[in-house]
Amino acid sequence: MVVGAEPTLGEFEQMVLLALVRLGDRAYGVTIREEIASRARRDVSLGAVYKTLERLETKGYVSSSVGDPTPERGGRRKKFFRVAPGGARALKHSLTALRRMTDGLAWETDI
Repeated sequence: MVVGAEPTLGEFEQMVLLALVRLGDRAYGVTIREEIASRARRDVSLGAVYKTLERLETKGYVSSSVGDPTPERGGRRKKFFRVAPGGARALKHSLTALRRMTDGLAWETDI
């Protein structure tokens, strides 16, 4: 196995991709932020979510589409996001690496 052969993801990138997987076709900025806040108990700004989505889209890990305008949004459209195949591979690789790093560790309560 070649070290560094697969691209790496940062912690927040992992969270955003995992939120996309969980949300499916309901994934847009606000729902992604809410998913991270709820599951990771981490308060993040909407700007951080969008900046990360932009970075992931540039890397080819995420794709986006614009939905229809809705009256509750004053006629504005939502931009929906989904995990692209490259993003799924990168996420799987990243999570596998984390599992390997934690295998066999005896967690102390004071860590």
